[in-house]
Amino acid sequence: MARTYLIFTILGILLPYGAFLPWLMTHGLDVIRLIQDAIANPISIFAWLDVVVAALALATFIVTDGKAHGVRFRWLALIGTFTVGVSCGLPLYLYLKEKQQGDVGEMQAQRG
Repeated sequence: MARTYLIFTILGILLPYGAFLPWLMTHGLDVIRLIQDAIANPISIFAWLDVVVAALALATFIVTDGKAHGVRFRWLALIGTFTVGVSCGLPLYLYLKEKQQGDVGEMQAQRG
């Protein structure tokens, strides 16, 4: 399952940036234009608010669940969430957690 989460992480980086980079090449790093385009109409505002709430919920989950399960490098999933989006942060966190649980399971099997 860890490999599947890693594939989703890669897709979660490539697909959003595949849409963003052409805009960036056309307009440059024009933050005002970016915000104007992002909130151009009610449906785009709806989508952004959905993403913001999902990102905040995911960040809360990563911090609390990560601490409870001792997930190493969980901060990478937070960075992915706030620099790329939920499409990167969620599968990356799940990958880190699954990989760590798999590593712990392998160590226990070797000892057993």
